[in-house]
Amino acid sequence: MELVIGDKTYSSWSMRPWLVLKRAGKPFVETRVKLRQATTQAEIAPHSPSGWVPVLKDGEAVVWDSLAICEYLAERFPEAALWPADAVARAVARSACAEMHSGFQSLRGECPMDLRLTTVAELSEATQANIRRITRMWSDLRSRYGAGGPFLFGAWSIADAFYTPVATRFRSYGVHLSDYGDHGAAGAYCDTLLATPEFMEWEQGALEESEVGG
Repeated sequence: MELVIGDKTYSSWSMRPWLVLKRAGKPFVETRVKLRQATTQAEIAPHSPSGWVPVLKDGEAVVWDSLAICEYLAERFPEAALWPADAVARAVARSACAEMHSGFQSLRGECPMDLRLTTVAELSEATQANIRRITRMWSDLRSRYGAGGPFLFGAWSIADAFYTPVATRFRSYGVHLSDYGDHGAAGAYCDTLLATPEFMEWEQGALEESEVGG
Protein backbone atom coordinates (compact mmCIF):
# COMPACT_ATOMS: atom_id res chain seq x y z
CA MET A 1 0.00 0.00 0.00
CA GLU A 2 1.01 3.58 -0.65
CA LEU A 3 -0.44 6.63 1.10
CA VAL A 4 0.15 9.95 -0.61
CA ILE A 5 -0.02 12.85 1.84
CA GLY A 6 0.71 16.55 2.14
CA ASP A 7 2.98 18.37 4.58
CA LYS A 8 2.75 16.93 8.09
CA THR A 9 2.81 20.43 9.55
CA TYR A 10 -0.37 21.54 7.80
CA SER A 11 -2.33 18.67 6.27
CA SER A 12 -5.03 17.65 8.73
CA TRP A 13 -6.77 15.67 5.99
CA SER A 14 -3.63 13.59 5.46
CA MET A 15 -3.08 13.00 9.16
CA ARG A 16 -6.33 11.09 9.67
CA PRO A 17 -5.78 8.06 7.39
CA TRP A 18 -2.08 8.04 8.27
CA LEU A 19 -2.98 7.62 11.95
CA VAL A 20 -5.44 4.86 11.05
CA LEU A 21 -2.84 2.93 9.07
CA LYS A 22 -0.32 3.30 11.88
CA ARG A 23 -2.83 2.16 14.49
CA ALA A 24 -3.78 -0.80 12.30
CA GLY A 25 -0.12 -1.82 12.24
CA LYS A 26 -0.04 -2.32 8.49
CA PRO A 27 3.07 -1.53 6.45
CA PHE A 28 2.76 1.15 3.81
CA VAL A 29 4.85 3.42 1.66
CA GLU A 30 4.50 7.10 2.54
CA THR A 31 4.75 9.51 -0.37
CA ARG A 32 4.80 13.14 0.68
CA VAL A 33 3.93 16.05 -1.61
CA LYS A 34 4.89 19.55 -0.53
CA LEU A 35 1.81 21.76 -0.55
CA ARG A 36 1.45 25.41 -1.53
CA GLN A 37 4.07 25.16 -4.27
CA ALA A 38 3.88 25.88 -7.99
CA THR A 39 4.58 22.20 -8.62
CA THR A 40 2.09 20.80 -6.10
CA GLN A 41 -0.74 19.95 -8.49
CA ALA A 42 1.62 18.39 -11.03
CA GLU A 43 3.11 16.17 -8.31
CA ILE A 44 -0.31 15.08 -7.03
CA ALA A 45 -1.81 14.44 -10.47
CA PRO A 46 -0.19 11.03 -11.12
CA HIS A 47 -1.60 9.73 -7.85
CA SER A 48 -5.03 11.27 -7.32
CA PRO A 49 -8.00 11.55 -9.69
CA SER A 50 -9.36 14.42 -7.58
CA GLY A 51 -6.13 16.39 -7.60
CA TRP A 52 -6.07 16.41 -3.80
CA VAL A 53 -4.32 14.49 -1.03
CA PRO A 54 -4.58 12.17 0.76
CA VAL A 55 -4.97 9.25 -1.59
CA LEU A 56 -4.45 5.55 -0.87
CA LYS A 57 -3.20 3.13 -3.51
CA ASP A 58 -3.63 -0.55 -2.78
CA GLY A 59 -3.06 -2.71 -5.82
CA GLU A 60 -5.70 -1.71 -8.34
CA ALA A 61 -7.64 0.26 -5.75
CA VAL A 62 -7.19 4.03 -5.67
CA VAL A 63 -9.14 5.65 -2.84
CA TRP A 64 -9.22 9.40 -2.33
CA ASP A 65 -10.85 11.42 0.46
CA SER A 66 -9.81 10.86 4.07
CA LEU A 67 -13.09 9.35 5.26
CA ALA A 68 -13.36 7.00 2.30
CA ILE A 69 -9.79 5.82 2.92
CA CYS A 70 -10.53 5.12 6.57
CA GLU A 71 -13.69 3.19 5.70
CA TYR A 72 -11.73 1.17 3.16
CA LEU A 73 -9.08 0.33 5.74
CA ALA A 74 -11.72 -0.73 8.27
CA GLU A 75 -13.15 -3.17 5.72
CA ARG A 76 -9.74 -4.29 4.50
CA PHE A 77 -8.45 -5.03 8.01
CA PRO A 78 -11.40 -6.02 10.20
CA GLU A 79 -9.04 -7.56 12.74
CA ALA A 80 -7.73 -4.07 13.52
CA ALA A 81 -11.13 -3.13 15.04
CA LEU A 82 -11.00 0.40 13.68
CA TRP A 83 -14.68 1.03 14.50
CA PRO A 84 -16.46 0.19 17.78
CA ALA A 85 -17.80 -3.37 17.87
CA ASP A 86 -21.26 -2.37 19.11
CA ALA A 87 -23.60 -1.40 16.25
CA VAL A 88 -25.06 1.65 18.00
CA ALA A 89 -21.66 2.93 19.11
CA ARG A 90 -20.34 2.31 15.61
CA ALA A 91 -23.15 4.38 14.07
CA VAL A 92 -22.52 7.20 16.53
CA ALA A 93 -18.77 7.07 15.80
CA ARG A 94 -19.50 7.37 12.09
CA SER A 95 -21.81 10.30 12.80
CA ALA A 96 -19.06 12.05 14.78
CA CYS A 97 -16.62 11.52 11.90
CA ALA A 98 -19.11 12.79 9.34
CA GLU A 99 -19.76 15.91 11.39
CA MET A 100 -16.04 16.62 11.52
CA HIS A 101 -15.64 15.79 7.85
CA SER A 102 -18.26 18.27 6.66
CA GLY A 103 -18.70 20.71 9.53
CA PHE A 104 -16.94 23.21 11.79
CA GLN A 105 -16.14 25.46 8.85
CA SER A 106 -15.43 28.51 10.99
CA LEU A 107 -12.90 26.65 13.13
CA ARG A 108 -11.24 25.23 10.02
CA GLY A 109 -10.97 28.63 8.35
CA GLU A 110 -9.96 30.67 11.36
CA CYS A 111 -7.63 28.10 12.95
CA PRO A 112 -5.98 26.01 10.23
CA MET A 113 -3.74 23.24 11.46
CA ASP A 114 -0.17 24.39 11.95
CA LEU A 115 1.95 22.23 14.22
CA ARG A 116 4.65 24.90 14.41
CA LEU A 117 2.29 27.56 15.76
CA THR A 118 1.77 28.62 19.36
CA THR A 119 -0.40 31.68 19.87
CA VAL A 120 -3.47 32.98 21.65
CA ALA A 121 -6.10 33.83 19.07
CA GLU A 122 -9.09 36.14 19.37
CA LEU A 123 -11.83 33.94 17.98
CA SER A 124 -15.07 34.87 16.27
CA GLU A 125 -18.41 33.89 17.77
CA ALA A 126 -18.88 31.34 14.98
CA THR A 127 -15.62 29.63 15.85
CA GLN A 128 -16.44 29.76 19.55
CA ALA A 129 -19.76 28.07 18.77
CA ASN A 130 -17.86 25.33 16.91
CA ILE A 131 -15.63 24.81 19.95
CA ARG A 132 -18.59 24.64 22.32
CA ARG A 133 -20.17 22.00 20.11
CA ILE A 134 -16.98 19.93 20.02
CA THR A 135 -16.58 20.25 23.78
CA ARG A 136 -20.14 19.02 24.36
CA MET A 137 -19.69 16.18 21.89
CA TRP A 138 -16.43 14.96 23.38
CA SER A 139 -17.81 15.12 26.91
CA ASP A 140 -21.02 13.33 25.93
CA LEU A 141 -19.29 10.56 23.99
CA ARG A 142 -16.76 9.97 26.76
CA SER A 143 -19.60 9.74 29.27
CA ARG A 144 -21.77 7.43 27.17
CA TYR A 145 -19.22 5.19 25.47
CA GLY A 146 -15.80 5.79 27.00
CA ALA A 147 -15.80 3.42 29.97
CA GLY A 148 -13.45 0.94 28.30
CA GLY A 149 -10.52 3.29 27.73
CA PRO A 150 -9.37 6.91 27.33
CA PHE A 151 -10.77 7.52 23.84
CA LEU A 152 -14.19 8.66 22.63
CA PHE A 153 -15.51 5.12 22.46
CA GLY A 154 -13.19 3.59 25.04
CA ALA A 155 -10.79 1.85 22.66
CA TRP A 156 -9.15 3.89 19.90
CA SER A 157 -11.22 4.22 16.71
CA ILE A 158 -11.35 6.15 13.46
CA ALA A 159 -13.30 8.83 15.33
CA ASP A 160 -10.17 9.59 17.34
CA ALA A 161 -8.14 9.96 14.15
CA PHE A 162 -10.67 12.49 12.93
CA TYR A 163 -10.45 14.64 16.05
CA THR A 164 -6.68 14.54 16.58
CA PRO A 165 -6.13 17.49 14.20
CA VAL A 166 -8.73 19.41 16.21
CA ALA A 167 -6.74 18.80 19.38
CA THR A 168 -3.69 20.30 17.66
CA ARG A 169 -5.70 23.38 16.74
CA PHE A 170 -6.76 23.89 20.33
CA ARG A 171 -3.12 23.68 21.41
CA SER A 172 -1.83 25.94 18.63
CA TYR A 173 -4.39 28.70 19.16
CA GLY A 174 -4.44 28.70 22.96
CA VAL A 175 -7.96 27.31 23.35
CA HIS A 176 -8.84 26.26 26.91
CA LEU A 177 -11.88 24.00 26.82
CA SER A 178 -12.78 24.99 30.37
CA ASP A 179 -13.81 28.34 28.85
CA TYR A 180 -16.30 26.48 26.65
CA GLY A 181 -18.17 24.40 29.20
CA ASP A 182 -15.71 21.59 29.81
CA HIS A 183 -15.66 20.08 33.29
CA GLY A 184 -12.51 18.08 32.61
CA ALA A 185 -13.48 15.19 30.33
CA ALA A 186 -12.96 17.01 27.02
CA GLY A 187 -9.66 18.53 28.09
CA ALA A 188 -8.35 15.18 29.30
CA TYR A 189 -9.38 13.57 26.02
CA CYS A 190 -7.61 16.32 24.08
CA ASP A 191 -4.42 15.65 26.04
CA THR A 192 -4.80 11.91 25.38
CA LEU A 193 -4.94 12.45 21.62
CA LEU A 194 -1.76 14.51 21.64
CA ALA A 195 0.08 11.86 23.67
CA THR A 196 -0.61 8.84 21.44
CA PRO A 197 2.54 7.28 19.93
CA GLU A 198 1.06 7.61 16.43
CA PHE A 199 0.48 11.35 16.72
CA MET A 200 3.87 11.89 18.31
CA GLU A 201 5.47 10.10 15.36
CA TRP A 202 3.53 12.32 12.94
CA GLU A 203 4.61 15.42 14.88
CA GLN A 204 8.24 14.30 14.73
CA GLY A 205 7.84 14.14 10.96
CA ALA A 206 6.56 17.71 10.99
CA LEU A 207 9.59 18.77 13.03
CA GLU A 208 11.88 17.16 10.49
CA GLU A 209 10.09 19.08 7.74
CA SER A 210 10.85 22.28 9.61
CA GLU A 211 14.51 21.40 10.05
CA VAL A 212 14.97 20.91 6.31
CA GLY A 213 12.98 24.03 5.48
CA GLY A 214 9.93 22.10 4.21
